[in-house]
Amino acid sequence: MQREESVLKLDRVFNMVMKKKMTENKRIKRRTGMDFRTDKLLHGGDYNPEQWLKRPDILAKDIDMLEESGCNVVSLGIFSWSTLEPEEGVFNFGWLQEIIDKLYKRGISTILATPSGARPKWMADKYPEVLRVDETRHRALFGFRHNHCYTSPVYREKVHIINKKLAQEVATHPGVILWHISNEYGGECHCPLCQEAFRNWLKEKYQTIENLNDQWCTTFWSHTYNSFDQIESPSKIGETQLHALNLDWKRFVTHQTADFIHHEIAALREGGSTLPTTANLMHYFGGLDYFKIAKEIDVVSWDTYPTWHKEAVIDTAYDNGMCHDLMRSLKGKPFFQMESCPTSTNWQSVSKLKKPGMLFAQSMQAIAHGGEGALYFQIRQSRGASEKFHGAVIDHYGGNDTRVFKEVSKVGATLKELKELAGTTMSSPVAMIYDWDSQWAMEDSQGPRNKGLHYLEAMLKFYRGFRKQGVNVDVIDMTCDLDNYKVLALPMVYMFKEGFAEKVRAFVENGGVLVTSYWSGIADDTDRCYLEGTPHGLMDVLGIRSTEIDGLYDWEENSFVPVPGNELGMDKTYICKYLCDLVELRGARTLMTYGSDFYEGYSCLTVNEYGEGKAWYVAADADKEFYGDFLEKVLKDSGVSCGIKEEIPDALEITVRENGNAKYYIYQNFGTEAVSTPAPEGEVSWIYGNGNDKLEVYGLAVAKVIV
Repeated sequence: MQREESVLKLDRVFNMVMKKKMTENKRIKRRTGMDFRTDKLLHGGDYNPEQWLKRPDILAKDIDMLEESGCNVVSLGIFSWSTLEPEEGVFNFGWLQEIIDKLYKRGISTILATPSGARPKWMADKYPEVLRVDETRHRALFGFRHNHCYTSPVYREKVHIINKKLAQEVATHPGVILWHISNEYGGECHCPLCQEAFRNWLKEKYQTIENLNDQWCTTFWSHTYNSFDQIESPSKIGETQLHALNLDWKRFVTHQTADFIHHEIAALREGGSTLPTTANLMHYFGGLDYFKIAKEIDVVSWDTYPTWHKEAVIDTAYDNGMCHDLMRSLKGKPFFQMESCPTSTNWQSVSKLKKPGMLFAQSMQAIAHGGEGALYFQIRQSRGASEKFHGAVIDHYGGNDTRVFKEVSKVGATLKELKELAGTTMSSPVAMIYDWDSQWAMEDSQGPRNKGLHYLEAMLKFYRGFRKQGVNVDVIDMTCDLDNYKVLALPMVYMFKEGFAEKVRAFVENGGVLVTSYWSGIADDTDRCYLEGTPHGLMDVLGIRSTEIDGLYDWEENSFVPVPGNELGMDKTYICKYLCDLVELRGARTLMTYGSDFYEGYSCLTVNEYGEGKAWYVAADADKEFYGDFLEKVLKDSGVSCGIKEEIPDALEITVRENGNAKYYIYQNFGTEAVSTPAPEGEVSWIYGNGNDKLEVYGLAVAKVIV
């Protein structure tokens, strides 16, 4: 306990010293934030030569095979801290510098990592306060990866030292093109340092304890606080029922992680490096708000590990595609795929092999959705420990005659052939809202279904409906500008932050098309329920009021029944499940009604004109066939098209990249049989594949249209 108190005192001193530094560093960051651009599409992956330093023959062979497979970049140093600094203050960069130099001479660039993702044993032994404390207030032992406290002044100091030295002594090499900040940030710490930092964060946000009590609704169960010092982070052995506390804790974890990232980058800048930065994000990761994390880095990258062959491949492709679009939308500019598995993982419940062609299809999908590269984890398969059976470009056998190596080489050759796509961008007429705060609050809401709201599934149904028409989609949060979109979708946007309803209202009033759904506009940004009707602030825009919502058991279902002669020509009946919203009409017109239960005949699909625009409301969790049909008609009604007049086959994904001179239509077949490739309007040339031939399963074709 005495040690914890001394650490708290040290933290206060450290924060005073660092505050001035961080302020100046933020000024520098705003002044020197940069784009990451290459004249080629990146191909390579995570390479760990420190595992093979006793085998120079293997290291030499690896470089030969990297070149043979068309790899032009590797990530180095991600988990190398114990090799880079085997003892406190004793640094060994020679091996890393030698590898970078050898790679560079063979035309292979380096993405250099900061090693903070896994601290060395000597640090945990000497400074146990760097280790995390869990929600039950127990400190972890040394082990695993992200097991360190982002608040710890000791950990920040040690990270600062090694990052600065790497910038000074290694990153000056011309072969280093980008910084890889740590690895897959995540997790939280509940130690005394973090508790104090959380309270300070709350003080800054709410100013007074009275204001916090009001916005947190602490009179519930008599949980009123008399001072900020009384507040503890959520814990299963303490408080979990104040939803605003739970929400603010998640926000604080994001804040503290972002601050740590900023601290890492500040050390690089202090070391003289002006190279751009990235951090590898993860698939819809629930622990951090990536829109806030993305502000700290120059380019977004992410690690994509779809469970191919678990369900229909096109379904997995839409899921993976939506996450690509999210990552691109975080900064509104190109991203790249930092990690993917060349074959099977070691950590999924079933380690399924990628069938022939699947690696190629996945890699090309990253490019199709605006990526600037497709990289893998890992280059050479580890010989021992937890990832020894994780797939790699070079497996334990080590030969260049494996199925996987040949397919990786095909990807490399294709990316060279598609070089002119590098630097092209994407323009999207459609935006969908995906907001971490809203998701966190909704999942904690305790109603109307505590066994699954199926939020991401609902998102995917909307996304699939738009993408089936070949229309590009941005995935944005509530802070993003809406001016450049024609259609805005709000699938289950439970929380409306301050000013959001007004922004959406203006969007529709000025001619935009709104498509929203049940369980939207329910609560404010401290998770207090809105009074006087929902969807909050949009009842007149939508022409409806939500009166009740029915949670269905898993075995229950209802149906959408078309109103004869409805304006979209909807003529099929569709199944709906899980959630059914009962709405009162306030000017909207009904296109479909419920088919059963006591609310049979109630409206479940409505439309309303508002200003120059139009607002559609979907009242229940309908099946994906409904969204495919409905959104196709909405896009046509809105005059939104990808520029292809022919019908697009179901399993064909079409994405459009562009520059000032041309549009590139990228076709991928995620089906089970060859399909035709409907050509876009205009003068078409095929830069990959042949539009006259059917596109084989997992195949790729790219058409260029001069504009």
